[in-house]
Amino acid sequence: MANPYSAVLKLTFIFLVIASAPELGGSSKSVTIVNYCKETVWPGITPSENFSGDGFTLKPGQSAVYTAPAGWSGRIWARTGCDFDKNGNGDCQTGGCGGNINCTGPGTPPSTIAEFTLGDGKPDFYDVSLVDGFNLPIAVKAVNGSGNCSTAGCDGDLRNNCPSQLTVKKNDKVIACRSACDVFNTDEYCCRGIYEDPAMCSSSNYSKIFKQVCPVAYSFARDDPTSVMTCTGADFIVTFCGSRNQTVCSYHGKQLLCNGSNSKGFKTKPDWWWVFLLLVAYVSKLCLS
Repeated sequence: MANPYSAVLKLTFIFLVIASAPELGGSSKSVTIVNYCKETVWPGITPSENFSGDGFTLKPGQSAVYTAPAGWSGRIWARTGCDFDKNGNGDCQTGGCGGNINCTGPGTPPSTIAEFTLGDGKPDFYDVSLVDGFNLPIAVKAVNGSGNCSTAGCDGDLRNNCPSQLTVKKNDKVIACRSACDVFNTDEYCCRGIYEDPAMCSSSNYSKIFKQVCPVAYSFARDDPTSVMTCTGADFIVTFCGSRNQTVCSYHGKQLLCNGSNSKGFKTKPDWWWVFLLLVAYVSKLCLS
């Protein structure tokens, strides 16, 4: 008969090793995408090697989770007014990315873009850009990270304040606002040529309007100082048509986390909890043998 006390010591040691070990793939990041708009949107993600289909439908009130690999650098945005057939072929009024529900290329301007450069054990950089124009309000919230971790984005609706030269209309309704670079294509507006130098590339009357509505979003190409946020060890929540101050909760790393400053998260039972239960059951069987 096996010595039950020896078995207990061995299994306890195994349990402690498993419980104290970091999770496999712990360097990946969860990005929860939430649609608070009154309309259906079709999020686009590029690049998206780790995502089963880089385009999908998100109805009002729905959410989805994208697991970004360590060191991922990419974009997330909303496509609007899309019409896809049963094979996923079709087009969108704004933000289209290749004529298919699964993006085959970057989004077509105008579209509001959430941009990420995720550090592998280093600070993450994230922002919301209007350099390609505006089609929907977007906010990016860092959850459970350390550092500055401010919320990036634009929760104002620039379509209501869009200069007439930049508007995109459908049935006399403004559905998007183009950037001055996209419309006029000059070096000055696009920060090209001699204007590529940050000292030469400055805000225009158009970008100032963008900045008034969206003070913590990129309004032009060299708007870095006030627009790029940093955070370390965080997961992220991207909201369409949400508020930057809105509390949003989502599951990240087996915890229910919220973006509010007073939120500490509600822990769920981790994977090693089931190892402990198996340990108890096995030891009980030995003792009763």
